[in-house]
Amino acid sequence: QVRLQESGGGFVQTGGSMKLSCAASGGDNTYAMGWFRQAPGKEREFVAGITYRSSEPHYADSVKGRCTISRDITKNTVYLQMNRLKPEDTAVYYCASRPYINVVPTTHGYEYWGQGTQVTVSA
Repeated sequence: QVRLQESGGGFVQTGGSMKLSCAASGGDNTYAMGWFRQAPGKEREFVAGITYRSSEPHYADSVKGRCTISRDITKNTVYLQMNRLKPEDTAVYYCASRPYINVVPTTHGYEYWGQGTQVTVSA
């Protein structure tokens, strides 16, 4: 049973930075990992994803240049560094994994999900 636990959410002012972490347990660390977010009244959307070897990070256009996804295989942990945050980045951020090597930008491509962590960016 794969378990994912996010941490690092909270409040930040516009233009600030925040780093989210996702600790995985019970699975194979070769799985591709992704970050998604869901704002109130909106569908869950892809933010970033990374393969096992961290050689192919993928980003949504809305965060490209502002976010960096990384992975520590030894700790089985994935990170999302977010910079120059905007109010529209406010959402619950979810970590997800899929038992495949490649990253896909869709929710149905992921089998395991964390409980989410709230990120609120004040104007």
